Amino acid sequence: MDTQLEQIQNMIYVIRGQKVMLDSDLAKLYGVETKALNQAVKRNLKRFPNDFMLECNSGELEDLRSQFVTSNDGSSWNHMRRKPPMLFTENGVAMLSGILNSNRAIQVNISIMRVFTKLRSFYALEGMMDRKVNKLEQDVTQVFKVVFERLDNLENSSTPSKSRKRIGLTK
Repeated sequence: MDTQLEQIQNMIYVIRGQKVMLDSDLAKLYGVETKALNQAVKRNLKRFPNDFMLECNSGELEDLRSQFVTSNDGSSWNHMRRKPPMLFTENGVAMLSGILNSNRAIQVNISIMRVFTKLRSFYALEGMMDRKVNKLEQDVTQVFKVVFERLDNLENSSTPSKSRKRIGLTK
């Protein structure tokens, strides 16, 4: 994966169960100020329903801070902003390409869409692997159950029928 795609992947966070990107990270990628990006969005609010763009609440700010600690890029988001950051879902990022009409915005959007697509395929692969591991666990459990039942049956049926003479030294 090239460095720009890795950089973008490190700018994707999970809030409210959705993968989102911060307005400041997107502004940095697009080469514009965060304020300019947010103003363009405000002029086109009809294009950004609740499932395209979210405003961070105070609890989510803490979640974001904890995700920054674990991310590789050390996001440039300023924790002391006057307003909480705007969070854009994959659909919101796609919509940004319609209001930020520059060659750089187009190229950045293409890269971001590729990262979201790769993440979806990774999550699908992870789900498939989880299902396979669960099936394997069930199969192994069933096999062990049968083995232990047969061992119990063998133990019960192999009790000696007559007493044997003891072998060894006597005192």
